[in-house]
Formats: sequence, structure tokens, C-alpha cells
Amino acid sequence: MTDSASPAPDTPAVPESQAAAAKPPVKEKPPAPEDRPFAEFVPQLLIPALAKEIQAYGGPAVELRFEQGPMPVVGVTCWMVIGSLPGARRFWLCFTSDAISSAKTIAVAEAGAEPSLLESFLIDEKKTTLALLVSRLVQRLNGQKWLGAN
Repeated sequence: MTDSASPAPDTPAVPESQAAAAKPPVKEKPPAPEDRPFAEFVPQLLIPALAKEIQAYGGPAVELRFEQGPMPVVGVTCWMVIGSLPGARRFWLCFTSDAISSAKTIAVAEAGAEPSLLESFLIDEKKTTLALLVSRLVQRLNGQKWLGAN
């Protein structure tokens, strides 16, 4: 008579620790670029991607810098990506805090003028990504007819 608790002769018993070790390890996704600290994300990822996209769009070489200073028009201290295009055209992408998810505004100024209007930027987006920041900023600059063959 056989014991009902013993395994069937054709299925060897495998200890649980060995069974768990036999499963392939779950691959961890690398962190998203947007998860990097703000002080790294902007100069190391956003600025190079923005410069590349402006030139790929047919735009001129752009000078970009990242700094903290007074926001155009209102003077409140913020973090900004400041861009200069040929013909003395300038733009400011302002972050109200040191996080890419913070409220953002944009200001533009033609040659010889100071910015006079702040516009909300990406206010309806649930998640801010590198690709979204770059594409919408380039789209906005193109709307000014500053890029490509406008």
C-alpha cells in the first residue's frame, strides 16, 4: 500500500528554494530619463535633445543655457532654459521649481524687444517627458516662424 502524501514515482520532489531559483529573474526596467534629478536632467538630457531637434527641424544653430534667475515679465526667481537664435530672437522655458513636473511657462522675444507675455506651457499634460518637452517647445518655436522654411 502506498502513502497518498508521497509524490508520484515519475514526478521528483523539488524543494521550493530550487523551484524559485529555476525561474528566470525579472528584468528591471532602467529608470526613465525623467526620473533623474532635475539638475542633471535639464543640462544633460533636455538641452542636447532640444538643440538636436531644432537643427533637425531645419532651424538654425541655437545657443542654450540653463540657469536660475528672474522669470521674464514678472521677475520671480525660477529655473530656466534660455535660448538664443540668430537674429537676436530669444526664448525662455521657465520651471517654477526644480522639478520637470512643476508648472512651466514660456516667453519669447523678437530682436530688440523684451518679452512682454508669459504663456502657460504643457498645462494639460498628466506626465511630462523628455520627448514631450522637446516636441512641444520646438512646435512653439516653429509657430513663431523661427524654424525651418517658414
